[in-house]
Amino acid sequence: MSGPFRQPCDEGVLRTSGDCEGAARRKRYLTLTACVLGSALVFIDGSVVAVALPVMRAQLPADVVQTQWIVNIYMLMLAAFTLLGGAGADRFGRKRAFLAGVAGFAAASIFCGLAPNANALIAARALQGLAGAVLAPASLALIAATFPKAERGAAIGVWAGASALTTALGPVLGGWIVDVLSWRYIFYLNIPIALAALAAGAVFSGESRDEAARRLDWPGAALAVLALGALAFSLTRLGERNIGDLRAWAALALSLILAAAFLMREKNASSPMMPLGIFSSLRFSALNALTLCLYAALSSAFLLLPFELTEARGLSAAAVGAVFLPFTLPMGFLSSVSGALQNRVGARLLLVAGPVLAALGFALLAAGRDWPLWAGVLAPMGVTGFGFALFVAPLTDGVIRAAPERHEGLASGVNNAASRIAGMIGVALAGALAAALGGFTGAYPWIMAGAAALTLVGAGFGWTGAGARQGK
Repeated sequence: MSGPFRQPCDEGVLRTSGDCEGAARRKRYLTLTACVLGSALVFIDGSVVAVALPVMRAQLPADVVQTQWIVNIYMLMLAAFTLLGGAGADRFGRKRAFLAGVAGFAAASIFCGLAPNANALIAARALQGLAGAVLAPASLALIAATFPKAERGAAIGVWAGASALTTALGPVLGGWIVDVLSWRYIFYLNIPIALAALAAGAVFSGESRDEAARRLDWPGAALAVLALGALAFSLTRLGERNIGDLRAWAALALSLILAAAFLMREKNASSPMMPLGIFSSLRFSALNALTLCLYAALSSAFLLLPFELTEARGLSAAAVGAVFLPFTLPMGFLSSVSGALQNRVGARLLLVAGPVLAALGFALLAAGRDWPLWAGVLAPMGVTGFGFALFVAPLTDGVIRAAPERHEGLASGVNNAASRIAGMIGVALAGALAAALGGFTGAYPWIMAGAAALTLVGAGFGWTGAGARQGK
């Protein structure tokens, strides 16, 4: 029989096998586009809000503690519910969870834009974080379920790079919006992005789930929220008051007790939110420890940077947004390359070299306070961005590969939770140090130096995790 073999591959229409593969490839990459747009919502709101914080603080008005909570409540909800979101995506369907998360994030963004005061904005940001906790792990799990393993590293690299490119415009556009319109419009920016993600995801994404998944662990989620909330409260109050504040120390002790209760719950639950056995893999544990170090460093550094640029260097909000470009553009252009490069040079080199370069960038930011803007801020931001571009895709891919295939949503959730917990702790510690040293600008060089040291520690975890055998 001559000629290409014909088979039904789409709604009963007979096509060649090449046509079928071409159609499947297009659907995969349109699904990837939806995931990029959806994930960009979570990333953009981190960077845009950082640029707008000085203006928000003045106009709402908000004190130092409320300013921290505008950032921290978002990361708290992400950290506490991302595990549940990942498990929910595995059970109820990754596509369904992704679409619900995007829709919820868009609605919460509208509430943020309408917030009449600081406390209302904090509440709306909590809703954003809750929606993001569903969206973020579902997007990565959807990519992992859509692409075959041979293409997954490159696809995640494209996701990381494209997400960074869309995020790169966030601070610049957000700074311009703050200067020309109002900080409220930075939240309305999410609406067209969310609509595009919903359209692409609904039409082109296929559904997948873990058929063995059981009911969700709501008690575990409640313990996680309470433990992380008590931790954030204690660190924030220590910064607001003084080192001898008994309520702060009591909250810290309570957070440790709740954390222990959470671990006991997960150990004994029939369907735990975070099965502790997943951490028996040295690779998985070390790569998540790397995530904790890197994102604690990044969040603490980037909390203080906008205040340094506006208060010490006198830059406008639009100019502050532009300063973030040397960090985000290398991530946008190089993350997709590093995702493919790991197949040639190995993940270990990238997971060590990237954090070392990022540490150098933070050290230059600490040392360059009195240098010209290009030398003391722009060049170090470029070095830090290049370092992050090297390791983000291999790190994300490595975490997902280290877990069993049926737990892809859970693995993504754990890693997302690790980054958000790290971010929350980093912001709280930075705020506490700022209060102790008389303000954000006073703490700036110390926080940057600490970020450099913590990132170097992360490089050690990268070496250990990438060197561990798969499943070990």
